[in-house]
Amino acid sequence: MIYPQPLLPATLVRRYKRFLADVIMPDGSELTVHTPNTGSMFGCAEPGSRIWLRDVANPKRKYRYAWEISETATGVLVGVNTGLTNHLVAEAIADGTIRELAGYPQIRREVPYGSERSRIDLLLEGEAGSCHVEVKNVTTCDSDGFGWFPDAVTTRGSKHLRELMGVVAAGGRGVIFYCVQRGDAQRVRPADEVDPVYGRTLREAMAAGVEALAYRAEVSPDGIRLVTPLPVICP
Repeated sequence: MIYPQPLLPATLVRRYKRFLADVIMPDGSELTVHTPNTGSMFGCAEPGSRIWLRDVANPKRKYRYAWEISETATGVLVGVNTGLTNHLVAEAIADGTIRELAGYPQIRREVPYGSERSRIDLLLEGEAGSCHVEVKNVTTCDSDGFGWFPDAVTTRGSKHLRELMGVVAAGGRGVIFYCVQRGDAQRVRPADEVDPVYGRTLREAMAAGVEALAYRAEVSPDGIRLVTPLPVICP
């Protein structure tokens, strides 16, 4: 995915109320911007850090700019806009980058499914049948190179794993896909210390036949794209 216009650098003052942040622009002016991320943004929202903004170019929006990328204390760029995650994965499936999901020429989004009344992020369809793909965004990484999910308790995430188990039990293919929007992760694991229920449910899902895939993205102010497969490890 290439940004249609250059992102604007800024300095983060603070993030608050989940969806808002105050920033300082290069000319010294201070703005409030939209934060398109519902998680804790652990390690990606430190006051004083460098971030990049997108001009949403929509006069109906209250906040003109949206926060797209953060730079960590170690200089790693992280894509924080969770609204882009499904698009990045769909794009990488369509262009053949994600080989494990090749052979599905049709991609539909937000299709209702499951006993708990969910909507699948991506429903892939082709001659071989269908594949249900739930997508999660990974923005955190520890010193051992483990990207981890979630960064906050997610009952919705556990629900999606149960729904995927239902797909597999009915004879279908179910995939939990971790979109890692940072370049320093070498592998992915469940964040048991944050949400032990999610960690247990992920292990149950994988034991039941749900496939766990992860790909790392190249992140820059010019664009973001998935390029490198990573192992999902449940120690």
